[in-house]
Order: sequence, then C-alpha cells, then structure tokens
Amino acid sequence: MTIAMIGTWRMAETGITPAMAELRAGGSAGDALVTAIKAVEDYPYYQSVGYGGLPNAAGVVETDAAYMDGDTFRLGAIAGARDIANPIAVAQALSQEPANNLLVGTGATEYASTHGFQLKNMLTERAGQKWEQKRQELASKNLNPYDGHDTVGMVALDAQGRMTVGTSTSGLFMKRTGRVGDSPLPGAGYYVDSTIGGAAATGMGEDLMKASLSYETVRLMGTGLSASEALRQAVYPFIDRLTKIGQHPREFSYVALRQDGDWGIATNVEFTFAVAQDDGATQIYIAQPNGDQPDIQPVTAEWLAADKARRQAPLA
Repeated sequence: MTIAMIGTWRMAETGITPAMAELRAGGSAGDALVTAIKAVEDYPYYQSVGYGGLPNAAGVVETDAAYMDGDTFRLGAIAGARDIANPIAVAQALSQEPANNLLVGTGATEYASTHGFQLKNMLTERAGQKWEQKRQELASKNLNPYDGHDTVGMVALDAQGRMTVGTSTSGLFMKRTGRVGDSPLPGAGYYVDSTIGGAAATGMGEDLMKASLSYETVRLMGTGLSASEALRQAVYPFIDRLTKIGQHPREFSYVALRQDGDWGIATNVEFTFAVAQDDGATQIYIAQPNGDQPDIQPVTAEWLAADKARRQAPLA
C-alpha cells in the first residue's frame, strides 16, 4: 500500500520529512498530518504560519487552521484565534467533538486553554519588526498593505489507505482584526475523501473562497481523473471566469493527492511545494504558471540555500 504526503510551499518539507518517518513505521495519516503541520507552525522563520506569523493591522497574530478525516468526514477548524501555539492540534481535537466544530476568536482560545493545549504569544521580535516597518511605509507611501498570505496545506495517505487534510495560516499580513480567509472553510480551503483523495489551497483567501474548488477537485478525481487533470478542470476555468467578469483573480494554488498516491498541482503564480512517497526522500518542487499546464521542476541545492539565507537574514 502506498504512503504519501504533499504540502504547499517550500515550508511543507520541514514537516513532511519527520511525518513520513511516522507513516513508514505504520503511523496513521491523522497523526502524521498533525506532526507535519506542527513542525511548520513551530518554525519562527516561516512568516505566514504559526509562531512568527505576520500580524494583523493591530499588530496581533491571528491564526486559522483546519483538519479533516477522509474516512469519517469529521472536521474541525478555528479562525481568528489568538495565542494558540499549535492551531492544527486544536482543529484536530475539534473534529472529534459532536458539535461546535468550528470555533472563532476568543472561543477558540478558551477551548484550547480548557483542553490542555499550549498557549503563547505568537508574535516574535522579527515579525513585530516587519509589522513596524510596514506600518511606517503605509504612513508615508500609498502602498497596498496586504502582502504575505501563504497557507501551509497538506494531504496525507497512510498504509491503511486512510487520508487526512489540514491547513494552518496566520492569514493576510496587515489584515483587519477578525478577517478570515478560505483556510478554515471546508470545500474551499481543503477537502478529503479516503476513497478518492484530498486537496488543499493557498493564495488570496478572498478569491479562493468564491468557489469550493478543493471539493470539486476531489469530486473530479472520483470520476477517474488524475490529480493533475482534476485540478486542471476545476481551477483554471474558474480563474478564467473571474477574469471575464472583471474580478481580476489573484493568487490561486492547489495541491492534490489521490488514494493511489498520484499527485498534482495547479497554480497561476510561482509556487513551491513538497512531495514524499513510500521510501523516497521529500522532494521540493517549484512550479511556474503556464496556462493550465504549469512547468514543474525540482529545486536545486543552491535554491534551497538561498531561500534559507533570505528567511534568516537580519532585517534592514
């Protein structure tokens, strides 16, 4: 039986590598998924997820996350939450509740506090400095405040054929307090069915939530399409439709994994992602938009070194 994981952005590799070790040892897709996303949430140099995530306009880090089980369709999610060290773990716990599966704001933090989850201030010194730089730029220049919104979304497949999907993000940099994107919304930000496969989204949430393209991708895979073809038929026609009605679609990127281990991506921007299967090493790829057939190439060692240096470089 195939085991596999796929995740959005270069940061997914940080979690997929240890999570795949769990899967190879017989671990479940659910536990592996949480292991993987927690690793990304805990790394302070990924500025769009978890600890070190970029704050909202008030200088506060608010997080969204979701977890879904493809065997039972149970799901849990939080949105606009504060001070939760590992939002994905809380989302997984909420998926086991008989009701109250999506909690927002103080309700999410209260649940985490009363159920033994770690709370901490998610704003790092570095993220605070970037916020102050942006605040000063906005005061002196006519700039778009909204930049930085890369969700980590992952799909996992274990040796028993069980599948899970999860997302985690600090959302849009300089967003209004309480703003929520697509990441905690089932069907839009994520969806999984263990008999078919799963999909997850990243990009501009205000556009991604306009259609349930993660669900549509899974549905199309269920008709026998490959992951790549399902994404091609689900994602690009909707981007074209938004363009035709003058909505100027922004960033759309998706990953998908079928129950047999076949994977695919769709994107209209430069997009990195990570994939691992069976006994192979985790591979990071970079995709360039090219109509509905993105150009996908493995990243080089030089690219990885430059990316790490850029993330950890002192702020100007």
